[in-house]
Formats: sequence, structure tokens, C-alpha cells
Amino acid sequence: MNIRSLISYAFLVLLLGLVQIFFLKNLALFGLAFGFLYLLGILILPTSIQAIPLMIIAFFMGLSIDVFYETIGMHAAASTLLAFLRPFWLKVTSPSGGYDEVAEPNLSELGIGRFISYSFPLIFIFSMAFFIVDQWGTGGFFGVINKSILSSIFTTLLVILVQLLFFKRKRGI
Repeated sequence: MNIRSLISYAFLVLLLGLVQIFFLKNLALFGLAFGFLYLLGILILPTSIQAIPLMIIAFFMGLSIDVFYETIGMHAAASTLLAFLRPFWLKVTSPSGGYDEVAEPNLSELGIGRFISYSFPLIFIFSMAFFIVDQWGTGGFFGVINKSILSSIFTTLLVILVQLLFFKRKRGI
């Protein structure tokens, strides 16, 4: 990864974090669906990044969100889990030829169907981990499931919308 792409990723992560903090913090559709747009910064990092640096990046992204949300490490834990599972899920969903070393698993590279099959399960696992910790001991299993499913759908739609509006696209998408 060259310095230019490193700076662009850092800017993207910072921008997504700011949007998350200032615009999505108090947004909850019907009180159940929350948007976690900052996860896009973890999802589209290059496939060549190793697991430990990826988990460190995800931890600090989640921790910075936790500071502003006052959620005591819930975002940090759930985003670190997402980063831990991402390399395994990339292997499961990879095409038979594999990914290029510099490839980003984004909407432009994967297409809409493969991007959803890549991102939605990871976002759902993040949401499950987040809401299980959030509702620990309150006996709200169905509340956790409802919030996780609806938040995963909402977040996936946000992630796709942001990529369609603001990212460069290949021809044909």
C-alpha cells in the first residue's frame, strides 16, 4: 500500500467517523434500526492487509466512536470482532481465482450481489455482538434479533448508497 492510498483511507475513515458521530448518532428508524456507516471503513480496506493491523484499526475506530457515544467499549468490541472475522469471510466468499493483492472488496469491485453477500453477514454479526452487549441481562432476545436484523439492513443500504453516490465506479455498475 503506497502513501497516497494510505492517506486516502485515513481520510475516508475520519470522514466516516465524523458522519457517524454528527449525523447518525441520534438516528434510529422506528427506534429499532441504527446505522453504523463507519463500518464501511473496515469493510473496504484492501484484502492484502493482515489480520492484526486490521483488528487494531477496527478497535481504534470503534473506540473513537465509543468516546462520543458513551458506550463503554461496545463499538470497539463489535468492530474488532468484525475485523477478526473479515479475512475468513473473504476466503469463503472469494471467487475461484481469488482477489488481487490491491483489490478492495467494495461495490465497484464486487458488484451489488457479491458485495451484499460479503458485507451483510459481517454487519449482522457486528450488530448481534453490539446489541447482545447492549441488552446484556435484560432478557430481550427478540429485541436483540429485531434490532440486529433491521440495523443490518439499514446499515447495508447506507453503505451501498454512500458507495453509489461518492465512490468512483467501474463501467457496467
